[in-house]
Amino acid sequence: MKRYAIPLGIFAILLVFLGVGLRLKPQEVPSPFIGKPAPAFKLSQLEQADRTFSPQDMRGKVWLFNVWASWCTSCRAEHPVLVEFAKQAAVPIVGLNYMDVREDGSRWLDRFGNPYALSVFDADGKVGTDYGVYGVPETFVIDRQGNIRLKLTGPVTPEIIKNTLLPLIRELEHA
Repeated sequence: MKRYAIPLGIFAILLVFLGVGLRLKPQEVPSPFIGKPAPAFKLSQLEQADRTFSPQDMRGKVWLFNVWASWCTSCRAEHPVLVEFAKQAAVPIVGLNYMDVREDGSRWLDRFGNPYALSVFDADGKVGTDYGVYGVPETFVIDRQGNIRLKLTGPVTPEIIKNTLLPLIRELEHA
């Protein structure tokens, strides 16, 4: 009987880890950036290369920062959802065109619609790296003080907008 105690104990521990893992939401990735200031940057805008954008420009506003690329197949699934969400004007959406070709990004927006108040062009991916991006699409909710409040990995869905983004945006708007 004692010889089975250790394997049974290990099995019980593995079951606990499995149970905890099944409760996690794969799109809500814990990020060391949550509650911390959004990394500063200054990039040229995708469609107006002579104009720049910095997160400082959004101080006092709750906003979404969506990382996307024209080569990203998941972004193609997410894009119509963002276009519809932008029509609600619930929050400004700023795009980060990540490791793309400027002309390809512009063509993408011309072809599929533009949900963004503006997009910035991150050709070398440095800003994405500063935000801890390891895949696209990713979306950040940034509060009025410039702190990251939520990071989502993968495509934003209508359910995520309804159940996660809008409640958080409303909370932050009234904070």
